[in-house]
Order: sequence, then structure tokens, then C-alpha cells
Amino acid sequence: MRLAAWLSLSPLLLLACGDDSDPPTGSATGAGGGPSATTTVGSGATGTGGAQTTGSSTGTGQGGGAPTALQDLLARLRDDRDGTLLEESFDSGWPVLVDEGRVVVSTEPALSLVAGDFDAWAGTPLTADQGFSWGILPDQPGSRYKLTDGTTFEADPWARAYDYDQFGEITMIPPATAHLERYFQVEDSAVSLEPRTVRVWLPEGTPTHVLYVHDGQNLFDPFSAWGGWHLQESVPAGMMLVGIDNTPARMDEYTHVADDLGSGPIGGLGDEYAALLEDAVRPLIASRYGEPQTVGLMGSSLGGLISLHVAYLNPTDYAFAASLSGTVGWGSIGPHTGETLIERFEAAGAQPFAVFLDSGGNGPCADSDGDGIDDDGAGADNYCENIQLRDTLDAAGYTFDVDLFHWHEPGAEHNEAAWAARVFRPMQIFAGL
Repeated sequence: MRLAAWLSLSPLLLLACGDDSDPPTGSATGAGGGPSATTTVGSGATGTGGAQTTGSSTGTGQGGGAPTALQDLLARLRDDRDGTLLEESFDSGWPVLVDEGRVVVSTEPALSLVAGDFDAWAGTPLTADQGFSWGILPDQPGSRYKLTDGTTFEADPWARAYDYDQFGEITMIPPATAHLERYFQVEDSAVSLEPRTVRVWLPEGTPTHVLYVHDGQNLFDPFSAWGGWHLQESVPAGMMLVGIDNTPARMDEYTHVADDLGSGPIGGLGDEYAALLEDAVRPLIASRYGEPQTVGLMGSSLGGLISLHVAYLNPTDYAFAASLSGTVGWGSIGPHTGETLIERFEAAGAQPFAVFLDSGGNGPCADSDGDGIDDDGAGADNYCENIQLRDTLDAAGYTFDVDLFHWHEPGAEHNEAAWAARVFRPMQIFAGL
């Protein structure tokens, strides 16, 4: 590939796909602002402590299960505040259910009040304790809250159930309706990848499909890069979405082989990322909610590349892999020393999962360096490489509109706004499988 052309796109590629994630430890701050007449929010807290994968008990997605004893919970917080915050975030979920209601915790001394639907946003004092303060919220599903000093309102970074409004993130008691939930510091101890947040869109009723989607911090948050994907607005009924946050090592984790962008080899940890998904994320979802029978993958740019790679490694585990503007020429950007997915699928032939490919941009396409990959023309948004992969899959035995789907959005740019505008297509196709 013409290296200068790829590098001219790469800053946008990295920004658009969100190459930084929620900090695995430390404090997280909500988007500020006060409660409005129609929205409310949650608390600011600081969390450290050890990483964890699936926890020890099966949850319902509604913060259910037997109540925790309040005094036992407080004793554990006094003994190991941050470890207990993390442990309970996996177990029952914050705010933790006790006989008296729901326990909310603040570790920010200035945020000594909790305000929400329960007190008409007046602000209720928390009880000061050893390195934290706490209060009891009514166990009212869907009730929203934030921590506050009376002026600044911050969303609770430990709360399991959350949403967004015009002020940013809001947190709540888990409702029975469709909503977002999250788990912090998910990791697989067998691979040396950083822990990360996993976000779950739970539909109303029993889900029939689950789609694992990469770059999780950009999928639901309207304040993320380019306005995010807004997946909660386009997801079909009955579909669970699992967003897996990226980390600063995104380019390494989302690529199957090393490539050279001009500063030496980079990438190639795709197998380790696939192991994280298979051995930590999917068991977490199965233990908390039960994994629906129809399972798919989706991502954009390098996220599209890793979706295809994970499905290739585990072909009978997935029914569908969607790649939006996928960087499927990876391996041929610098000197062609790594096998591209185009070549990999050409050699392997048709696989038992359906594939969706798309891109914006346009041609012309060329292979002026003779490496077999049509990535040397003036095409943008990975258009040429995706056309080549589409034709490769067609020749390998895939059938259009049965297990091979392609869409071209002429001139569309390489960013979340463009993907958000057309992501309904692969999700509708997946819903029909």
C-alpha cells in the first residue's frame, strides 16, 4: 500500500475509533450539570483494587439476588474499600441491595450528598465513614441519582445501570425496561492484556441474539468521538449488545499480524484479544444473563478487522461477523510480510458464519507494488480492500444476500458519525439470522 496515503488517514482512524478507554482504576467523573426536569444522574467515586473477570454468582441483570447485610457491607468497605467496590460491582452491582434499600457510596469527600428522583433532587446528606461516605436509596427500579456537593452533580462510576442525557452520563437503580449495564476491569489472566470495561445493552424481555462489538466506549455515549454510534437507538428488539472497551494498545490488540506503518513492526495481538473475548467476556455474559443462542461480532476500522479474525479463529461459535470500513488490508500497509485477511479467507474458503462488509469512500483501486492487495490507489475508507475481500469471499463459495452482504456508501467518511448512520443494516441482517 502507499504508506503516505495510509498515514494520512491513520490519525482519523485512531481518533474515530477511540483509542483511549475508561481508566481501569482511579476516579471517574460524570458530565456535570445539574438534574433537569426529565433526567437525573449518579455519583462520583474512586476505585482501585484488583482486576476480576466473571465474579462468583449468577446475576439477573436487574441487580437481583438476596440482599446483602448492611453492617457486613460497611465492615468490608472499611477493611478494603476499593476491593469491595470492585467485588460488589461484579456481584450484586452498585447500588448494592440490602434490607434497608440500596447502598450508594462516595469516595470523594466533597461529594457528600446524593440527589435524585427519590428526593426531587434536593440533595440528601450521606453518612461519613472511614475513607468513604454512604447512604440508602429506595429500591425503586429505574430511579435516577447523582452524587453532589450541592452545585456539581456527578454520575456514579460504580453504578451498574446507567444512561445518558443532555448533561452526560446518568446512573440509576436497574430498571425492568431496556437499559445499559457495565462491568469494570474485565480481564483474562492467561493473556497479558489490560483490564477494561464491558458494557451491556439489555433489551426488554428475553434476548434472542447477542452481538459483541468492539470500541465499547464509543457505542452508546453521545459525547464520545464524532458523537458515537448511538447503538441503543438503532438496535433491533430482542438483541443484546456487548460493547468491549478498547485500551491504548488498540492497534496491537485489534490486529492479527504485525505490520509496519513507518516506525517498525506494530500489532499482532489479535489472538490474545480473541482469547480475552472467548475466555473472559463471553463467560461473564453467560454467568450474568445467559448467552443467547445466536452470537455475532461487529466493529469498525480495526474493530472490523478483529471481528473477522475472531470469527475465523472460532468459526462454529459465531453466526455472523460485521466489518464496517474494516482495515482488511492490514499486513500489506508496509512491506508485505504478514498474511492479510483477504489472503487468509482466499486460502480457507467459505466459512460457516455470515459476513457483512461495507465502506464509504470510492476508488480508484490499484496494486502498484504487486503485493496482491488492491490498496495502492486513491481509494478512501478502506473501500478498495473491502471490495477485494467481498470478491474473494464470493469466489470462495459465499452467496450474496444469504451469507455474504456488502454495502457501499459513496463518499462516506471514516468516523463514528458515518458508521452510526448505516449500522442499522448489519444489525437488521443479524436479527434475521
